[in-house]
Amino acid sequence: MYKYSVTPNKDVTAWYVKLEDVAPTNEYATKDDAIEKAEQIAKENKPSKVTILDKYHQVVEEKIF
Repeated sequence: MYKYSVTPNKDVTAWYVKLEDVAPTNEYATKDDAIEKAEQIAKENKPSKVTILDKYHQVVEEKIF
């Protein structure tokens, strides 16, 4: 299962989509844009799990595709 995460940068001025919590794959201006892209990638690479984190890096939501 592929694992993707949506995490903020240090200043919470941008959001990253990461694969397996390694290096960021892409940077997005808004959290919603990052979530949308992470879900799209996860749907294309099933089975996958998307973990969404808040600005404190706490898990807010997890979705499985």
